[in-house]
Formats: sequence, structure tokens, C-alpha cells
Amino acid sequence: MKFGIVVFPGTWSDRDCYYSVHNICGQDAVFIWHKETDLAGCDCIILPGGFSYGDYLRTGAIARFSPVMESVADFSKKGRPVIGICNGFQVLCEANLLPGVLRQNEHLQYRCQWTYLRTENNATPFTNKCKKGQVLKIPISHYEGRYYAGDDVIKGLEDDGRIAFRYGTPGGEITAAANPNGALNNIAGIINKQGNVLGMMPHPERSCEDILGSTDGNIIWESIIAGV
Repeated sequence: MKFGIVVFPGTWSDRDCYYSVHNICGQDAVFIWHKETDLAGCDCIILPGGFSYGDYLRTGAIARFSPVMESVADFSKKGRPVIGICNGFQVLCEANLLPGVLRQNEHLQYRCQWTYLRTENNATPFTNKCKKGQVLKIPISHYEGRYYAGDDVIKGLEDDGRIAFRYGTPGGEITAAANPNGALNNIAGIINKQGNVLGMMPHPERSCEDILGSTDGNIIWESIIAGV
């Protein structure tokens, strides 16, 4: 399959994503500059992490107006998979492709550390290779990663099974101590109503080789590949 990796000014996880899906998973991948609008031939779009437009105004607030985002929205409306990682998650929320916002971490500290994600829904294009409740070891690297939404949105996410991952302990317990940023309900990743758009703060592309400390991120890519 072919992954399209969107690059905004300030994106820096684009090459990590390329390495993960191309060199490790053996799939075709291309970079898509934010001014481009042609996604022809792509089977999945990745919005990688970084600091699009320097995170001026709000994280992702300027990137959402880039020409490519209209094409990404059309791509997603056709039921095709889109994954936003860290800053990509923020962009998806700003573009209203996912509900809620990502706020400053509760402790007001930048955190770059390993986290453990409990798989809440394994019936998505991004988690079909996971077992329900399976814990994935995947790192975070962010200052504004605290997921927040109104009570009605949170209830809808919970009731509809649209929470893909929660921060937990290595054993899968969901505790306040295991929450690295204060995200509501320990939310680490969510999907849209159609189920084909995933936003997550942790970086699966940084857990693709044993030398990095984990290969659990590959399960997400393998799930996408299997579902296309």
C-alpha cells in the first residue's frame, strides 16, 4: 500500500514516519508538501508530529488552513484511513475532523517519556491487529497533549467506543499516576464517528525497532495495512 505523509513548515517526524512504514513495514511512502492537493494513489494519509507553523496561535490552528487539508478532509469522507500523530492529532481537531482540543499538559511541563497504552477498541482500521485490552509501549513527546472536550463529547466517545487508547500502567490499569499529561479519562487516542480517522498523542513511529526500546508501534501500521 501507499502512505502519504503530509509535511507542514515545522513538521519534523515526517522522516521517522517514512522510515517506520517504508523501511520497517516495507510499504510505499511519499512526502506531500502542505501546498499540494493531489492525494491520488495514496491509501492512507499520515499527519506527523512536530511544530507546524511554529505552533503560533494554537497548535495546529494555522496548519488546518493549508491547501492539503481540504484534500485530507475529502479523503476521509470517502472512508479512507487518516492518522494524526501528536501535532497531527492537534491539526485534526482544529480542522474539525476529530472533536475536542489538546491543551497544555496539566503539570505545565514538556514530557518526552515512555507511556503504556491500553487498547480500548480493537475493531478499528488502526487496532485490528491488537487484542482488546492489549498494552502497547509507545513514547510521547509533547507540551500540549492533554485531551479535553465537553462532557457531552466525552460521553459520546465513551458510549460509541471511539476511545482507541488510554494511558495506563504496564499491567493495563487506568490510574491517575499513569496519566502523563492530565488528559480527561486518560484519553491517548480517539477515532471519528466513521471510524477511519485516528488521532493519538503518542508516537508509534518511535517504537518500530528493538534498539529504540519497543516495536509496539508497528502493530498500528500493520493494522492499517491489513485493513486496506
